[in-house]
Amino acid sequence: MFELVMLCAAMLLTGIAAGVLAGLLGVGGGLIIVPMLDFALDFMGVDPSIRMQIAVATSLATIIPTSISTSRAHYQRNAVDVDLAKKWAPWIFIGALAGTWVASQVHSRVLSGIFAGMAFLVALKLMLPLSEKSVSRSVPDRPAIVPVPTLIGFISTLMGIGGGSLSVPILTFFGESIHRAVGTSALFGLLIAVPGTLGFMITGYGIPQLPFGSVGFVNLVGFVMIAPATVLAAPLGVRLAHSMDKRHLTLIFGVFLLIVSVRMLTRSLQG
Repeated sequence: MFELVMLCAAMLLTGIAAGVLAGLLGVGGGLIIVPMLDFALDFMGVDPSIRMQIAVATSLATIIPTSISTSRAHYQRNAVDVDLAKKWAPWIFIGALAGTWVASQVHSRVLSGIFAGMAFLVALKLMLPLSEKSVSRSVPDRPAIVPVPTLIGFISTLMGIGGGSLSVPILTFFGESIHRAVGTSALFGLLIAVPGTLGFMITGYGIPQLPFGSVGFVNLVGFVMIAPATVLAAPLGVRLAHSMDKRHLTLIFGVFLLIVSVRMLTRSLQG
């Protein structure tokens, strides 16, 4: 009973913090939820060899309802490139499945290292005044582009994110407007989260070290506590955001991710 109470409290605090930061910084939850879940699970004494798998898998599960809601809203504003989504969907799906399988086979600290590296790159992009240039007017439609959506699905699943940090800059690089890039990325998040969640449920099934309420690597207690808490706490972050300068917010998130990347890298290098 005590374990359940501690688990619920840790997941609830994770959801509240993720909601506030997501509303404040305008980012998807994965980049926030994964490191906070990792910290909460560490505090609870969950086996370090599978801690990141649980954090990543549970984060992907919480992305499903968010992606459905946001992609629908963007679609109603004609901000989703449906044709591109249809072309990239199979490759994103395949990449997500491959990422799930790889994540389930490696030690948790390997995932920490991958998350640290990607979080560091995103932090640099946010903190430095880099200009964004496009190389074409539309996303190329040829077989050579196939590795791009496959890698988006693969890396995003390893990190437990919806892929916006990868797909938005890639789509704008290929000439998509920022609004359509964000809207299409929201749909990509669903294509990543669904196979990733199901894959982690299957690959983690029957592991004895899993905490209470887990179906495979997906912790249902975490999903139930985090998803609504994030939604309820986000308006507070939004109110804070409107009282601050946009550049300052970007720098805040960049610093946050830099701290996260250092912590994750330190953990991945530990024995």
